[in-house]
Amino acid sequence: MQTDAPAESESKAAAPAPPISAALAWLWVGFAGISAALAGYGLVSGQRRYAVVGDSHPGAFLYAAEPIGYFIATLLSALCLGALVSVVMTARPAHDGLIDAAAFRMHLVAERLSVAWTVLAVVMVVVQAAHDSGVAPMRLLASGGLLDAIGASEMAPAWIVVASCALVIAVTLRLITRWVGHVVLLIPNTIAVVAIAVTGNAGHGPDHDYMTSAAMVFALAVAALTGLKTATAATGATPTRAVQLAQVASGALALCYGAVLLYLQIPGVAIDSDFARLGLLAGLLLMLVWISDCWGLFVRPVQSNVASTLGALSMTAAMAVLAAMAVQPAPRFVTHRFTAWDVFLGYELPQPPNVVTLLTVWRFDSLFGTLSVVLAVGYVAGYIRMRQKGDCWPVGRLVSWLAGCLVLLFTSSSGMRSYGSAMFSVHMAEHMTLNMFIPVLLVLGGPVTLALRVLPAAGDGQAPGPREWLTWLLHSRVTAFLSHPMTAFILFVASPYIVYFTPLFDTFVRYHWGHEFMAAHFLIVGYLFYWAIIGIDPGPRRLPYPGRIGLLFAVMPFHAFFGIALMTTNSVIGAEFYRSVNLPWLASIADDQHLGGGIAWSATELPIIMVIVALVTQWARQDRRVAVREDRHADSNYADDDLDAYNAMLLELARMRR
Repeated sequence: MQTDAPAESESKAAAPAPPISAALAWLWVGFAGISAALAGYGLVSGQRRYAVVGDSHPGAFLYAAEPIGYFIATLLSALCLGALVSVVMTARPAHDGLIDAAAFRMHLVAERLSVAWTVLAVVMVVVQAAHDSGVAPMRLLASGGLLDAIGASEMAPAWIVVASCALVIAVTLRLITRWVGHVVLLIPNTIAVVAIAVTGNAGHGPDHDYMTSAAMVFALAVAALTGLKTATAATGATPTRAVQLAQVASGALALCYGAVLLYLQIPGVAIDSDFARLGLLAGLLLMLVWISDCWGLFVRPVQSNVASTLGALSMTAAMAVLAAMAVQPAPRFVTHRFTAWDVFLGYELPQPPNVVTLLTVWRFDSLFGTLSVVLAVGYVAGYIRMRQKGDCWPVGRLVSWLAGCLVLLFTSSSGMRSYGSAMFSVHMAEHMTLNMFIPVLLVLGGPVTLALRVLPAAGDGQAPGPREWLTWLLHSRVTAFLSHPMTAFILFVASPYIVYFTPLFDTFVRYHWGHEFMAAHFLIVGYLFYWAIIGIDPGPRRLPYPGRIGLLFAVMPFHAFFGIALMTTNSVIGAEFYRSVNLPWLASIADDQHLGGGIAWSATELPIIMVIVALVTQWARQDRRVAVREDRHADSNYADDDLDAYNAMLLELARMRR
């Protein structure tokens, strides 16, 4: 990510703020009306909401402040996300990566919104701590017990994460004006959106593993859809086809995973609670918006500003309804009698792990399970497209990619994940598969090369599309840094030590979102490392083959020492969590950790063999290509010795003249 303050100042001077349009005015009016309605609901339902869970009543101010603050903060996060996505999808950057004036106006919107978002997130830390303590905010601040209240709350630390991410976005947007910087900022924005979604109703109680993964996808889909629609309505711009496809896809994901969340949080078919009624209302709004988007994309384009404004207001209203649901417990949790397994796992594990249970105890992961299916379908579609064009694509790459997706689906959704969330040994097998086995298969599939050969290039006058975005990202300094062999080596080696030998693991293992975070981290780090060694896709920097082999063997002692450290340490990693789960058929959590260390020590052999075979094969193919090229050059008329001597003389004269 590069800084360019002078260019930013020039762009600000060259891009005056546009006048407030009628659509923007209606958006402000609608936002005020929705906020007033939500505040009224908070005041009316406040006593009932606190009485249901048995908490003390903190006063009328907090009755309204919590849902209003939640709504505005999540709406600001969605608007920032939509603005960043709009810049990424619609910008026409110059050759040096600087975004154009139209995209810069959206950049300024994101910059200003992120400042307000940061301030409100900090306020929500106090409001949430006061809510969970049952004390008025001013009284809590006056008593000096704010830090204790934050420590006792689960959502207050999540608001701290949101405030930190918003601050990073606000500061960074002041320093950058290049396209790739906005792509990078999507990461903290995504973390901020997900942080709140996984700490509410979705992160607790029975089946919270299903709900947490579904809530991640649902929250991101709703935020992206709301942000894109509001950005389109506020600017009066006509959305590109890529933006329309993104809106339709986001709406479909929101509907599917919203239905899953509503089904899991309402016992049976009971709809006699505020929570259920609000859920149905949110679903109805999402359905209407999605049908309108599908009509505009597949039937008849909708160019009316009124339709865009109505779509943005409908999504804003849906987010207000979701905020009203988030500040009260789901009906299922009020009537359910919790067990330790409900709290820490979300499901029961009455049988010890064996081949049968690992293969049959399936709990589909909404995040990585869906990702594996999407990646497989997308790759197959690209392969079919290549064959239709008459181009060839190695079948081995197709098999490797599909095998990687299949193993990812199995690792994230089968008994390996179910038991891996409760046992350190199975978790370590899951970790090694995600970090050392799946990335090898995916890297050998060459997905970037396939995408560059299949995706169409944007024509003259057309907005850049996925092919251009992928090319810019591939040649960016961020990618060059992350894919550098030494960077990949350090991340690959240091990650296990940082995660398992620091307090991080005690936090990650406690929550399902922690398991998802670890899975994503190990998968990405493994992909970066093996891309630097056996990557088929083009990379900014590549070592010669002897250097790649040396880098591969340099990793082995670090992983061996990591496994030995796990086998020999007397302290149990994540001891409090594993004792709380208290699996009846697990005799000793210390012995289970030693077994996990043995798995970590021995699990490197098969991936290393696969990588060495791939390396030797690639090296031999390169040597054959070089030999063929040299033979062709020797047989051509241009390889005349006198001509070579003459060219060498010209090069020497040019060097002397310089």
